[in-house]
Amino acid sequence: MFDIVTKSIEWGHDTLTLETGKMARQADGAVVATYGETSVLATVVYEKQPKPGLDFFPLSVHYQEKYYAAGKIPGGFFKREARPTEKETLTSRLIDRPIRPLFVDGFKHETQVIITVLSHDLENDPDIVGMIAASAALTISGAPFRGPIAGARVGFVDGDYILNPAVDDMDKLRENPEQRLDLIVAGTKDAVMMVESEAYELSEAEMLGAVKFGHDQMQPVIDMIVDLAKDAAKEPYDFQAPDYADLYTKVCSLGEDAMRKAFAITDKQERTAAISTARETIKAGLSEEELEDKNLGSAIKKLESSVVRGDIINTGKRIDGRDLTTVRPIVSEVGLLPRTHGSALFTRGETQGLVVTTLGTGDDEQIIDALHGESRSNFLLHYNFPPYSVGEAGRFMGPGRREIGHGKLAWRALQAVLPAATDFPYTIRLVSEITESNGSSSMATVCGASLSMMDAAVPLKAPVAGVAMGLILEDDGKFAVLTDILGDEDHLGDMDFKVAGTEAGITSLQMDIKVAGITPQIMEQALAQAKDGRLHILGEMANALSEGRQEFSTHAPRIETMQVPTDKIREVIGSGGKVIREIVETSGAKVDINDDGTIKIASPNGEAIEKARAMIHSIVAEPEIGQIYTGKVVKIMDFGAFVNFFGKRDGLVHVSQMSSERVGHPKDVVQEGQDVKVKLMGFDDRGKVRLSMKVVNQETGEEIKEDA
Repeated sequence: MFDIVTKSIEWGHDTLTLETGKMARQADGAVVATYGETSVLATVVYEKQPKPGLDFFPLSVHYQEKYYAAGKIPGGFFKREARPTEKETLTSRLIDRPIRPLFVDGFKHETQVIITVLSHDLENDPDIVGMIAASAALTISGAPFRGPIAGARVGFVDGDYILNPAVDDMDKLRENPEQRLDLIVAGTKDAVMMVESEAYELSEAEMLGAVKFGHDQMQPVIDMIVDLAKDAAKEPYDFQAPDYADLYTKVCSLGEDAMRKAFAITDKQERTAAISTARETIKAGLSEEELEDKNLGSAIKKLESSVVRGDIINTGKRIDGRDLTTVRPIVSEVGLLPRTHGSALFTRGETQGLVVTTLGTGDDEQIIDALHGESRSNFLLHYNFPPYSVGEAGRFMGPGRREIGHGKLAWRALQAVLPAATDFPYTIRLVSEITESNGSSSMATVCGASLSMMDAAVPLKAPVAGVAMGLILEDDGKFAVLTDILGDEDHLGDMDFKVAGTEAGITSLQMDIKVAGITPQIMEQALAQAKDGRLHILGEMANALSEGRQEFSTHAPRIETMQVPTDKIREVIGSGGKVIREIVETSGAKVDINDDGTIKIASPNGEAIEKARAMIHSIVAEPEIGQIYTGKVVKIMDFGAFVNFFGKRDGLVHVSQMSSERVGHPKDVVQEGQDVKVKLMGFDDRGKVRLSMKVVNQETGEEIKEDA
C-alpha cells in the first residue's frame, strides 16, 4: 500500500493543497496540487542511467490542458485534444525555465515532467498551480534537483500589488486601465529564477517591487513543499558529478591561446570559424582515450566560458570590443515592401528582423478556444527563425516552442501601446522574419514591429523598443551586467534579461537565470542599464520614423463604423442573409455586423464604403415627418399612387394629395416609374405612410406654402 500524504495552507484568496501517494504511483514523483477548485497533476520520471554520448541535459516539460477539466468537449472533427495549443506551449516553457538550471551539473539522464490540468474553476489559472505541482513532484522524486521552487502571479492595481488575481482580471488587462500588470515570478527560497510579464508602462521601481512582492509571497509554498518532502520524499538518487579536472587542465594547455584569439574576432562568422579551428587544435593534441571521454565537450565549453567571462570581469571588454553598456550600431528602415500595408527592417549589429504589418477586418480576428471559454484576438504576432539567419542549413519546419515563446514576448511588449478596438477597428497581424541573428532577435522584433505598425498608420500611443541584458556572476561575488548581449554572451553567461518599453515605462520584462538566482542589487542595476539602452534605441528608431504615418497604404482596407439599433440588425441581414449579400455585391465593400449593432464597412475604395453606408442607412433610418423626398411611383390604384421614397419604404399619395386641382384618376397625373417629389405628412392609425405631392413644387422640390 502507498501512503497518502497531504499538506494544505491558506495562500492568497484560496486554499492550496498538495497531495501525493494516490495518483500515478509508478512515477518517480507525482503530486496533485489544488488551488480553489483548480487541480493539476504533475509527474516526474527520470532514467537511472544516462544515454551514452549525450552532451546535454535531456529534460522535457509538457503541460497539457484537458477540456473535461472545465466540463467541455473539444471542438473539431475528432473531438479530442490534439497538438499543443499556444497556451500549453507557453506554459511548458514557463515551467521548464526555472527548474532546468536547478539540476546538478553533469546530470544528463533523460527526465520527463508531465503536468496535466484535471479541474479548472475558471478563476485560478492552472499555470501557477502546475508549476508548484511540478516543483513538488521533482522535490520528492529523488532526482538531483536543488529545489524546491514556487511561483506566483502578481497584479498591480491603484499602486497596490495583488497576489494571484483571477483569470477574468488578467483577460481584461487591456480594458481596465487600473490593472496595469500581469507578472509571473518563480524562484527558490533565496533567489528569483524566472520572470515573465506584460505591463502597462510601469517604472523600473514598480517592476522591481512586483518581483520582490511575488518572491516574498511564494515563501509559504516553498515551506509547504519542504514539509511534504519530509514525509513523502524518496531516497536521493546516488549521482556523482563527473570529475574531469585533469582533462580540463590539458584542454586549457592545448587551446587556451587559440581560443582567446578566436573570441577576439568581432565578426560572428569569422569568430565561429576560428572557434571551430581552436576546438580541432585541442582534439589533435589528445589521446584516443581522452577523445572518447564523454566529458570532453563539457571541458571545451568550460574553457570557452572561462575565456569570455574572465575577460569581461577582468577588463570590462566584451567579445566584439564593446564596453558593458554600449548598444551595437542600429539601422532602421521603413516602407521597404511596396504591396504590404506596413514594413520595417530593424538591424542591430548582426541581428536583423524584417517585420511586416497586415491590416484586416473583424473576420480576420483569431478565435481562441480555451478552458475558460472562447475569446477573440484582433492583434496577432508571428515570429519566424529560419536556419539561414545563423548561417546554417538546418531543418525547415513549422514554429517550435522557441518561435512561439519569442513571438509571445514581443506580443506582450506591444500590448500597452495599441489603440482601443473602438477607435481602430482593424485586426492587426505582424510577422517577424528574423533574417540574421546574433543575440536577442525577440527584442529586434519588438523594435521592428513598432516601426512597422507606425509605417502602416496604426495610431500607437508611443513607440516601443526592447533590449536584452546579460550577466556574468563569479563565485567570489564579482559580477558584470551587459547591455545588448551577443549570442555567445547569452550562451556562456548567467542571465537572459529582456526589457521592452516606451519612454514612459516598461511594457514587458522577461528574465531567465542559469545560476541559483540573482540578488535585488543585480536586478536593480540591470533594470537601470536596460532603461538607458532602451532610450538610446528609441532615439535611433526615430531616425527612420519619429511618429506614425497619417495615411494608410493604398492597398490597405479602410474600415468605417456605424451604429444601428439592435432591433434593425435583422433587417440589415435579411432573410437568409439576402439583404447583406446584396449590399456587399452592389457596393463592393465588406460588411461585418456585431450583436451590439456596430457595423464595420471595409474596402480600399472610399466610394464603395459610402455606397454600402448609404444602403444600410436607407434600411435602418426612419423617415422624418415634414421632410421632402424624391421617390419613384411603383404602383397606381384607383384611390392614389404608391411611391417608393425612402430606401425600401413605400407610402401612399392619395388622389386628393396629387394636385391642388381636382384629379379624376391618378393616371391623369403620374405614371409607374415616374420620379416625383413628396412631403411626408405623417402616419395613419395603422402606421401607414401618408405622402403629399401637391404641397411640393415638382420642378424645384421646394415646399409650396399654403398662403402662396
